[in-house]
Amino acid sequence: MRHLRLLIALLILALPAASFAQVAVSIRVGPPALPVYEQPLCPGDGYLWTPGYWAYDEDISDYYWVPGLWVEAPEVGFLWTPGYWGWRDGGFFFNEGYWGPTVGFYGGINYGFGYFGDGFEGGRWDHDHFFYNRAVMHVDVTNIHNVYNTTIVHNTTENRVSFNGGPGGIEKRPTPEQEAAAHERHVPPVGAQTEHVRTARSDPQSRASVNHGRPAVAAVQGRGDAREAGAAGARPNESRETGAAAAHAKDLQPVTRSEPVNSGDAKADKKYQQQQDKLIAKQNKEQQQLQQKQEAEHQKKMNDTQHQQMEQKHAQQTQQLQQKHASERQSLQSHAPAPRPAAPPRPR
Repeated sequence: MRHLRLLIALLILALPAASFAQVAVSIRVGPPALPVYEQPLCPGDGYLWTPGYWAYDEDISDYYWVPGLWVEAPEVGFLWTPGYWGWRDGGFFFNEGYWGPTVGFYGGINYGFGYFGDGFEGGRWDHDHFFYNRAVMHVDVTNIHNVYNTTIVHNTTENRVSFNGGPGGIEKRPTPEQEAAAHERHVPPVGAQTEHVRTARSDPQSRASVNHGRPAVAAVQGRGDAREAGAAGARPNESRETGAAAAHAKDLQPVTRSEPVNSGDAKADKKYQQQQDKLIAKQNKEQQQLQQKQEAEHQKKMNDTQHQQMEQKHAQQTQQLQQKHASERQSLQSHAPAPRPAAPPRPR
């Protein structure tokens, strides 16, 4: 019996990763359409885009949106194959995404940003560096220089269907190359991604029954090493509640003074603190003004397309304000009083 158990265990380990890729929960109703959103700026060299998708919470019997996220690849040369919902035996099953040397089949779903249904057109590895295609990726070339620009021609129809097969689903099957990619060595979602999913699941605003298929936060910039779960706690430019990138001015933390400066020059320290207070008051006022403007726009009647466009505009406005305020604070900090050199010891 002991030898039989060992043989079974070895056979299980020998199975390809794709055999475990399907989540064994069958849903009768397919996920909502994919929301339209803008891609946040790439946070740094080596980060790859993992598009947002609808996940399912069995505890509440509802779909919830997992925002798109920039994640550092777990290995040089690895790419992300997004997960997707597929139809089988009268229900929808979710096929988990994975990291691997080749992008495999992801249901023919047009997730955008290089994932247009087949393969990946957003960039490529060249030795130990990832090169970004600026035609489809939002990259700051002042910080990231390994870029190229190749226009991608793809179906421009606004097909936002988020599942393969079944009533109204994408009718596409894997190619022999994609089937072969499914049997390559894979790495499951890394710690930053699983933590990201847990955060989305715990946020009531991400649920389809609450946001009606229009999540307020459709994508976040991402942070930390992909091999870690990510640092805890919200940063100054992140949401108070979830730690995700803020989509509206009302989600921003109030600007506060940093640690007191003690350079040894009381007059210079006082002047700098007054400059800090003046900048803080100005930035908090600008946040309040943008918040009032955005809340007024939320009161207007609009259709689904107009609502999505408004949410995208608000996220862009909020990001631009964050960047402006960070630049102003950095500029002020560069003029902080320098500590006075210590006086030489008196001769005895």
